[in-house]
Amino acid sequence: MAKVGVPKEILDNEYRVALTLAGTSALVADGSTVYIEKNAGVGSGITDEEYVAAGAKILPDAAAVFAEADLILKVKEPQASEVSLLRKGQLLFTYLHLAAHPKLANDLAKTGATCIAYETVQNDNGYLPLLTPMSEIAGRLATQIGANYLERPMGGRGVLLGGVPGVEPGEVVIIGGGIVGTNAAKIALGLGARVTIFDRSLERLRYLDDIFNGQLRTVFSVGHYLEQVLPNADLVIGAVLIPGKTAPRIITRNMVKKMKPGSVIVDVSVDQGGCIETIHSTTHSAPTYVEEGVLHYAVANIPGAVPWTSTRALTNATMPYAQKLAKFGYQAVLDDPSLHRGVNIHQGEIVHAGVAEACGKVPVTA
Repeated sequence: MAKVGVPKEILDNEYRVALTLAGTSALVADGSTVYIEKNAGVGSGITDEEYVAAGAKILPDAAAVFAEADLILKVKEPQASEVSLLRKGQLLFTYLHLAAHPKLANDLAKTGATCIAYETVQNDNGYLPLLTPMSEIAGRLATQIGANYLERPMGGRGVLLGGVPGVEPGEVVIIGGGIVGTNAAKIALGLGARVTIFDRSLERLRYLDDIFNGQLRTVFSVGHYLEQVLPNADLVIGAVLIPGKTAPRIITRNMVKKMKPGSVIVDVSVDQGGCIETIHSTTHSAPTYVEEGVLHYAVANIPGAVPWTSTRALTNATMPYAQKLAKFGYQAVLDDPSLHRGVNIHQGEIVHAGVAEACGKVPVTA
């Protein structure tokens, strides 16, 4: 059985942890040894003492965790100091979003570790089981965050999304009708906003029209219609995803220029490069900037703001796969097609087609 390591997340204001107490107990029951970095779970409400009671061993720093473990469980992509700790043959299981980080992809390949990305683990029907829970949270937060930044003291237009009797509500435009877009729409409608959602799938638009009982406006495609709608938008939410690939730039700078001063953009797809030409990644400690008079929010780890919820939602989904990797090592990848699709880096090569394309390389078969 494997030695499983869980380092503390070191990305700016990232408080999630890759393993809960239930997950620790399950891995230990399977015969694995679990190593947790000191205070790794504190931000998610889990103490070292609780981990020990669940059967884990606490190590003083990340270097010790990486040195001991065969399988590393994380939440976010490794930072530079963590990449240097990876070694040949080690398994890394985490969110990677390498299409937006070609240098990191190349650096990870040089380590010789096998890197499996939560966001590209994909079932035969196209479902993304490990991306879904964070997409649900990010979508709901996107509307909540946008509503907050529309307040005048936060730099916005001073619009209350739900309006009040006698005053019209705010306009929310959502680009993409997947999990993020659906959850963003759910919160926006709940607040009383007027919502328009764009998608390139008529089947998806029919589904959204049905589940929301016609309360939102659905629009097929993006180009001409998007240019007509954006000037009236108070809040725009980017929710575009092509699994493993760089997000396409749907909204141009010229479109942003035509938006109202003080309107707000929240681009959830920024972890895959963003779907808006004026977007660049920000952090929880410096989350916004103004471009063309429009306030942009582009934090790449939005769910990290609610770690108690997001840690538990994430690990509910990841644990079955983590247990397989702990029991069988790389053989688990060969036996499980969904997990196999999650492999981004193997034996020094970029093996995921979308990531290889973003890095200008030809993928090698894992």
